[in-house]
Amino acid sequence: MKLNLSFTGKFRTNFIKISGSKSESNRLLILRALNPNLYIHNLSDSDDTQLLQKALENNQNIIDIHHAGTAMRFLTAYFATQQGHSVSLTGSTRMKERPIAILVEALQQLGADIQYLEKTGYPPLKINGKKLTKNKISIPANVSSQYISALMLIGATLPSGIEITLKGSITSRPYIQMSLALLQKTGIEATFTENNIVIKPSLQTTKRISLTVESDWSSASYYYSIVALSEIGTKLTLSSFIENSLQGDKVVAEIYKDLGVQTTFNSDESITLEKISTHQTVHLEKNLVESPDIAQTIAVTCFGLGIGCTLTGLHTLKIKETDRLLALKTELEKLGGKVEITDDALTLEKHSISLKNQETKSIATYQDHRMAMAFAPLATKTDIRIENAEVVSKSYPNFWEDLKSIGFQINEI
Repeated sequence: MKLNLSFTGKFRTNFIKISGSKSESNRLLILRALNPNLYIHNLSDSDDTQLLQKALENNQNIIDIHHAGTAMRFLTAYFATQQGHSVSLTGSTRMKERPIAILVEALQQLGADIQYLEKTGYPPLKINGKKLTKNKISIPANVSSQYISALMLIGATLPSGIEITLKGSITSRPYIQMSLALLQKTGIEATFTENNIVIKPSLQTTKRISLTVESDWSSASYYYSIVALSEIGTKLTLSSFIENSLQGDKVVAEIYKDLGVQTTFNSDESITLEKISTHQTVHLEKNLVESPDIAQTIAVTCFGLGIGCTLTGLHTLKIKETDRLLALKTELEKLGGKVEITDDALTLEKHSISLKNQETKSIATYQDHRMAMAFAPLATKTDIRIENAEVVSKSYPNFWEDLKSIGFQINEI
């Protein structure tokens, strides 16, 4: 599906309700599978969360999680603990190119029975669930935090709990802290001190635990971009968000201060974004090692404003749904930008390109939901076309409808 996007110049409404955080939802689904007395409200409506929920509820021998990387990592750990149950875990062609050896080797240290069905180090996997009796493992700290979270989520079900030593500098620390906080909210004793994580064993109880998922800050980032690219005085309110969020991507509120956007936390757990000034910098420099998922949004916003940026700490972006650094470079250069990338950084040069009245450019999305949504706010500056626009369903199925509701003109071609 290809969509042509333009903007009327005025918001029809200045309120958007965003679904629950995918990151929180997926962690809680694993915890609920291990403790049926956990009740979850405001689950994400994303494809990834629905795929994970279906995989946990259906007693199948072959499970295809398509593009859902979080589901692949979390389910690998979960099924490794399910005694007497064997499953083959597979996914899309791209999923079979995304490494999983570090997680598999860590689980094997605990005694797990996991084999590779095709290429060593990559899905698909054959997992024979068993009782994991060992409890101490070491894992590189600079890998995807999803590997570490996957181990944390199963830790309390092991007879002796789990002790994880993280070797080196930690990537995406907020996601590890999110897992820790959710474990603690469900009554599990868990600590994270320096590079050491300890999860104590915990048996299921009959006590009912009810948790509500906060809305998704990654999804909110696209509205920060829209406001930053709009006129001074533009306001937009989003629900439901809290100031002491567990989500690392909440840092978007701080980052966008430099781009002229003020965030107000309201008493009804909504936030109001307001463009109060022009950007405060001509070259934004940010280390996003703890929030790499908002890198695409920030880079595109800077391009739309005509300013430069240097974004670092992005080494995990090369193994996402696509090589996000290369994809960003390719698509921004279509629009006239000049971009340099390394293994963990992107630099965009300041420019004076006029986007207004440009010929409509077609943005490829590379089966990556964040490419589609990160480029959409440029419609405030020029008409653009988004290819394979349906990919947004991976994390934000209502994205295009929500853009229409605030005044974007969107036509399928």
